[in-house]
Amino acid sequence: MAYVLGVDVGTTRTTAAVCRLDGTRDAEIALVVPSYLQLTEAGTFTVGEFGGEGWPATGFARRVGDAVPFSLGPETCPAEELTALLIMWMIGEVVAREGEQPRHVAVSHPAGWGPYRRGQLHGALRAVGVHDVTLVPEPFAAAENHAVRARVVPGSALAVFSLGSHAFSASVVKRAQNRTFELVNHIEGVDHHTGADFDDLLAALVRGRLGKDGRVSAAECEAAKRAFGPAVVISGVEIGVAEFVEEVRPSVDHLVATFLRAVGAVQPDAVLLVGGGCRMPVIGDALSASVDCRVLAEAAPEHSVAKGAAVAARLVVLGPDSEPDPIDTSVLVHTREASLRFPVGEAPRPDDDEFTAPPPRPPVDVSPLELPPRRVKRMASALKPAGRRSGSRSDSRDDDEDGR
Repeated sequence: MAYVLGVDVGTTRTTAAVCRLDGTRDAEIALVVPSYLQLTEAGTFTVGEFGGEGWPATGFARRVGDAVPFSLGPETCPAEELTALLIMWMIGEVVAREGEQPRHVAVSHPAGWGPYRRGQLHGALRAVGVHDVTLVPEPFAAAENHAVRARVVPGSALAVFSLGSHAFSASVVKRAQNRTFELVNHIEGVDHHTGADFDDLLAALVRGRLGKDGRVSAAECEAAKRAFGPAVVISGVEIGVAEFVEEVRPSVDHLVATFLRAVGAVQPDAVLLVGGGCRMPVIGDALSASVDCRVLAEAAPEHSVAKGAAVAARLVVLGPDSEPDPIDTSVLVHTREASLRFPVGEAPRPDDDEFTAPPPRPPVDVSPLELPPRRVKRMASALKPAGRRSGSRSDSRDDDEDGR
């Protein structure tokens, strides 16, 4: 069956979603792997395989456009090339499962990227043989995923609260007359606590009970953080929800204050929660108390951007005018009114003329770094489909990661 593909390369995990062209507009998760590459001594790359001999690379997706490359043993590789290699591998794995090539591929990226960063990723994708691709800002993808099931009228606004394991952002998008979306405002968090920091706060509470020699399970902390009941037991220590909320309240208030600054005077129709960190009930509760609109989240908010990217790819192929208005349905919500998920719009096609020069940088006196010739073609041919994989039913380790 003909399909399109959406790929979201997060700091912790990379997710691929497919959307059928002759089926419903909803997307489904096809593959989830850790955002982890490792160059082996044999000169081949493995994907998602922790440990073993070699030189690992993580966190590269957020460093696209950085002039300083990753040093992987005998090789140096820019962040955009590592990102493109992982995307290429994801596409290949989905093609092997589906038995045919996707009609189009959409890849999400942070809303703060300008033409230079987008151009660097486009160039790296072309170098590894991925040509028919559209880059979609993450809040647009979140919004498009929502618009699949909830009617979003032209002129209305949606706010996107994104919290992953290592990144936070707040955005506002507006529905245009042509049924696409426009970015109204965006703030990228810098000094904010993210999912991994909340894990550490919970671990500190447990360690305070156990003493300095106590051993705390990081996996238990991560799982308990997002699914707090009246109390949780971690490494044999019971932590009440009120105690955890009191510990994280300053961090949550900081996140919410930044989000409200991004919203400004705009009155959004809904707040869309994106990223695995939003599974924490305290996030939804704090936002519900601060905004006068619905606060909406999917059961797995870490997958919302990948699904929305797939929906955006479908719009690129079929066009927004071919899609009927959705019938409102309901999902997990954090406020008083039941509704659904998220919407995006068709991202503009890249124009190579935009990518001729990087944005201006402040004057800094540094010694020039001579980069060796790029070897991305040789690296791409050496990429091996190794490592742990999961589809829509990912294993427990994948489910315990915040993603993004």
